[in-house]
Amino acid sequence: APQKMTVQDDPRAFPTVDVPDHAHYTIGVVILIVGITGTLGNFLVFYAFCRSRSLQTPANILIINLAISDFLMSITQSLVFFTSSLYKHWIFGEKG
Repeated sequence: APQKMTVQDDPRAFPTVDVPDHAHYTIGVVILIVGITGTLGNFLVFYAFCRSRSLQTPANILIINLAISDFLMSITQSLVFFTSSLYKHWIFGEKG
């Protein structure tokens, strides 16, 4: 039976570069700030849309759709990237 190849078997699969620890932490903090800003900003857009009848136009529904999508991406992706940056490698396994 053929064996399943993993990244550890073929180092060329994902080329890596050794970077100092502070670079991981710096990128993690920047991503966390961007995630928090994106989450709060998009929440405020959605809140303003819901509170103001004059903003509830068909054209603004497209903007709200983008704000909700960006809100969800800010929450999910920034936390995953921030956590991986703190651990200095991908910690969510092969399926993650």
